[in-house]
Amino acid sequence: MTQNSETDLYPPIKALLERQGYTVKGEVGAADVVAYRGDEDPVVVELKLRFSLSLFHQAITRLSVTDLVYIAVPKPKGKQAQRMLKDNLAMCRRLGLGLITVLPDGRTEVQCDPGPYAPRKSKKKQARLLREFDRLQGDPNAGGATRHGIVTGYRQDALKCAAYLAENSPSRGRDVAKATGVVVATGLMRDNHYGWFEKVAVGVYALTDQGSEGLKHWAYSTPAAGV
Repeated sequence: MTQNSETDLYPPIKALLERQGYTVKGEVGAADVVAYRGDEDPVVVELKLRFSLSLFHQAITRLSVTDLVYIAVPKPKGKQAQRMLKDNLAMCRRLGLGLITVLPDGRTEVQCDPGPYAPRKSKKKQARLLREFDRLQGDPNAGGATRHGIVTGYRQDALKCAAYLAENSPSRGRDVAKATGVVVATGLMRDNHYGWFEKVAVGVYALTDQGSEGLKHWAYSTPAAGV
């Protein structure tokens, strides 16, 4: 089944609801689909060919009529399909909306039903966020900035090591760690995530040309050694 318009989604959605005992009608008032069963609250479904902000706006507006509001879209396909579906499913759950996806053969999949959302807090993620907060020295990033990259605590540690090598030439990892306060200096230079360091002897590292350029590019965020 080719889904070229929203009306192509209507028959599968109608069939899904009718199998559950609903009487279904399309284009009732401002709603794309309305289903009614006995004395229960009506079910409203908004149809779109893709996820969009306007689709969520429409669905939220329908919550003033009933708590049983779904959005229905063709199931995404392509490389980023799973990520797209996962992100929009999370959005539906947070907004208390249901989500139905329609497959090319006309089958439907109910990804979630409408209902109140109580997100579970992750202590692990919170602890990781606060560790990065504590590790980051000063406030080197403007909120929302992406143009020149983001300064992380890891990058600040790498900059400390690079600055020390630029001033003191090749050095032992333990000496760099002691002078800069970067306890993991040896491992950081060995991993060489940015390409700034090269091993010149056992436990001894030097700054590469790329490292020198990195110091210039990130000079504004280079923390003082040992701070």
